[in-house]
Amino acid sequence: MSVAKEFTKGLWNEIPPFRLVLGLCPVLAVTTAAKNGLGMGLATTFVLVFANLIISLLRNIIPRKVRIAAFIVVIASFVVIVELVMQAYFYPLFKVLGIFIPLIVVNCIILGRAEAFASKNRVVPSIADGLGMGIGFTLSLTFLGAVREIIGSGTLFGHPVMWESFQPFSVMVQAPGAFICLGLILALMNWISVKQKKR
Repeated sequence: MSVAKEFTKGLWNEIPPFRLVLGLCPVLAVTTAAKNGLGMGLATTFVLVFANLIISLLRNIIPRKVRIAAFIVVIASFVVIVELVMQAYFYPLFKVLGIFIPLIVVNCIILGRAEAFASKNRVVPSIADGLGMGIGFTLSLTFLGAVREIIGSGTLFGHPVMWESFQPFSVMVQAPGAFICLGLILALMNWISVKQKKR
């Protein structure tokens, strides 16, 4: 596969939360607002790209029997960097995302890409894979957060976007709203895929 194909597969065909149905815990928990989804997505993308890079570089050195433990050590190192940077420069967002930042260590998207791709491929395709999956994950979280924020609060990135008499559908910024919105987006994506196959 070409580098371009490795990059673009994470943007639609294998978009993590909607196609692979991976990483749903942060997807459902932090997407009450678009900025939360964007922040979580960018943090995950950083970890994903650099973990893929290091694991690909060390793929012939890491013994097979301890590969998962080694992958977690690499991933955890980058999660600590993200956590410290967010604490220093983006503290309000860090407080909102809370426990979900350290939980990036065990996010199945990152561990899955390390095991399925980075540990078996060269550096450039591994970076492309991580970047594509990360951007796809970021777009998914931001879009889901935006939909929930607009319907549930009448705002987008904290700015009012609805008319004055708009009554927010507050369930959308609560836990059930995450499942409702996710289900509707999955249905829409499946419908688009069916239409594309028929063509």
